[in-house]
Amino acid sequence: MSAQNPQAIQLVLITGMSGSGKSVALTALEDVGFYCVDNLPPELLEAFITLEQTHRANKVAIAMDVRSAASLPGLPQRLALLQEDPGRQVLLTTVFLDATTDTLVRRFSETRRMHPLSLKTVNDQHRALTDAIEHERELLAELREQALVLDTSLIRPSQLRSQIKDLLGATQAPLTLVFESFAFKRGIPMDADFVFDVRMLPNPHYEPELKPLTGRDGPVAAYLDAQPEVARMRDQIASFLRHWMPQMLQDHRSYVTVAIGCTGGQHRSVFLVEQLARAFAAEWSTRVRHREVEGWPVRTTQPPSTHP
Repeated sequence: MSAQNPQAIQLVLITGMSGSGKSVALTALEDVGFYCVDNLPPELLEAFITLEQTHRANKVAIAMDVRSAASLPGLPQRLALLQEDPGRQVLLTTVFLDATTDTLVRRFSETRRMHPLSLKTVNDQHRALTDAIEHERELLAELREQALVLDTSLIRPSQLRSQIKDLLGATQAPLTLVFESFAFKRGIPMDADFVFDVRMLPNPHYEPELKPLTGRDGPVAAYLDAQPEVARMRDQIASFLRHWMPQMLQDHRSYVTVAIGCTGGQHRSVFLVEQLARAFAAEWSTRVRHREVEGWPVRTTQPPSTHP
């Protein structure tokens, strides 16, 4: 393979908040065959891609974050130039890992590690840490706007690894719809582009035989499918998305995350996520997440034979 005829390369950029799980994400990518580099200085990006295209890997993952703070302002432009260069053949996916400030403070406290932007000389270390986190958010704001955002506040490392591995299958699609169920009592997902509240719908939680089940189980699905309000909610959400999806595609969006929440995140939101994912799988690449359902898989929804 010559430098004049480089091979196409799949590049995954892992970025985001310190303490949000970037090392876990890199490990997951390494497990599925990516050549991974942590903390590559942005100034070396073009040279590194050239080296990999001409000599070694066609699947590369790079972690870049606030440790290279001085070079971050020029990174979005570097990434755009890589994608626009027809001689490079770079297929880029940028993943931004985020978490609430409280979660990040707790993680740093548990590990007793210093935040990269913390000042050791400050007396109030808790205040120094929260200030550093907010400053980091400001520095990474532009990168976050251009990336697929994953909120790691309430998920385990094993779930994050599953999400990262699954998302690789969506990189060839022009736009991917991610449907996510959640419980309002545990907070709104930070990675959501659209949030729909379905707590006003009939709740299977109050039916003793349905309470221990989830919206993926047949009896719960049958109960909710028989409720006219549930069908209206599903159809109105679908109508909204079908109206705006073409415009979002024109705006060069790669991922759109639609979060649907109910009180406990077990029944109504899960059912509607499953219904909507099946309905849109024939038109768009879709992904399903159930944040509150123990052991849920992140998965691709197969195109249905008929819409619900």
